Amino acid sequence: MTKRKTYHVTKTDDGWQGKLEGGQRASVKGNTKEEVLKKTIEIAKNQDNSSVKIHKSDGKFQEERTYPKKSDPFPPEG
Repeated sequence: MTKRKTYHVTKTDDGWQGKLEGGQRASVKGNTKEEVLKKTIEIAKNQDNSSVKIHKSDGKFQEERTYPKKSDPFPPEG
């Protein structure tokens, strides 16, 4: 299995960004969380094994989404 690529959607001074973990620059920048999240998810879905970690405006972790869904190491029940 390939190593998982993880993207983080975080608040910045200028708006929001979607950035590959360990990356130097943001892959996506925008004014709203929704637009950046949508574009970051599109990028993640084009990878073999990836996840998007979504953060609140205060920087705290909010949610993680894994793509494709079957690669989630611990899928929740239900």
